[in-house]
Amino acid sequence: MPDADAENLLRRLAPQVLGAIVRRYGHFDTAEDAVQEALLAAAVQWPKDGMPDNPRGWLITVASRSLTDLLRSEQARRRREDRVARWTPPDQWLAPAADHARSAGTAADSDDTLIVLLMCCHPSLSAASKIALTLRAVGGLTTAEVARAFLVPEATMTRRITRAKQSIKDSGIPFGMPSESERADRIAAVLHVLYLIFNEGYASTTGPDLQRTELTAEAIRLARLLYRLLPDDREVTGLLALMLLTDARRPARTRPDGQLVPMAEQDRSRWNAGYIAEGVALVSAVLPRGPVGPYQVQAAIAALHDEAPTAEATDWPQIVALYEVLMRISDNPVVALNHAVAVAMARGAQAGLDLLARLEADERIAGDHRLCAVRGHLLEMAGQLAAARDAYHEAARRTTSAPRQRYLQARIAGLADGR
Repeated sequence: MPDADAENLLRRLAPQVLGAIVRRYGHFDTAEDAVQEALLAAAVQWPKDGMPDNPRGWLITVASRSLTDLLRSEQARRRREDRVARWTPPDQWLAPAADHARSAGTAADSDDTLIVLLMCCHPSLSAASKIALTLRAVGGLTTAEVARAFLVPEATMTRRITRAKQSIKDSGIPFGMPSESERADRIAAVLHVLYLIFNEGYASTTGPDLQRTELTAEAIRLARLLYRLLPDDREVTGLLALMLLTDARRPARTRPDGQLVPMAEQDRSRWNAGYIAEGVALVSAVLPRGPVGPYQVQAAIAALHDEAPTAEATDWPQIVALYEVLMRISDNPVVALNHAVAVAMARGAQAGLDLLARLEADERIAGDHRLCAVRGHLLEMAGQLAAARDAYHEAARRTTSAPRQRYLQARIAGLADGR
């Protein structure tokens, strides 16, 4: 396997190479397979032979040859008979990689990378397919790596990615920037996919671990990439800031045995000061520039948490106000749940419990373990220990996360003497 620097380079070059191949030859589905073959070849050959002088050109050449082989195969020929008849000879395809690299400027690379991101997050795809295809085509992960990241069999992920590429092929999406009228919605879809990847890494919904750092790291890397491509987009900036400010707390979120540590009990000296400073700088720069979106507001809330020297010093009234702004922007029950917690911290447990009662009728969250866990926490704050224990029991029953179950059982045990 390549070393860390080479691996980072491969992942950075993956969307550039895919963009160059698709722009030149078309066929996103087959081109993506060819690029994956080139990345795997680099992972095997570069450690033995050394990194080539022109890594991008090397990858384009190998991917082009792989594309030729794929398109000549019996299966590919059956799918593409009409098109194959019109193609030029392979020797004309394989222009010297160095010439291609010299003719493709930085702007073209950036445009191609953004186009690939937008294609992977096309509205015709399901959320799961968008995530899988983004991690593979833009992140440069193999299908096996994507499958491991989401704790599913490789065969399942192969089918998911294959269906996603087929959907793109069937939709006839041209390789190019979407129209001005579509661009905002497509970028919003990209942001949502990166947000989902980050959240699954930061608070895994299933499995033995609370967090999966490979996913949070990849989400942050892709958010940085998008920020470089769209530095003036306020929500892109807000999402990167939110990820940094949230991930800054990761070192203190678990004990050595993997037990969850709630924010109020975390050792704040272990928080990532560099991420906090970077995230605060980003959100401070973007908020005054115009209308705010949900990622900017969430980043501002995260900044208030991170800048508080102690849990007791947290500016809860300001956090309540920001959640109320967020609720006006987005009708999201999780936001309303977090708002109830903030209200409880600012005005007392009963005020928060009153807000929770309104959420119980919202089917989008009524069956979620988080609603029960928050109810248990607020009931515990209010001194209603028996009711708190019942709420924690229900939350533990509903969650599919082993670390969360262990945390909730520990809360229940801690209340046992308060019967």
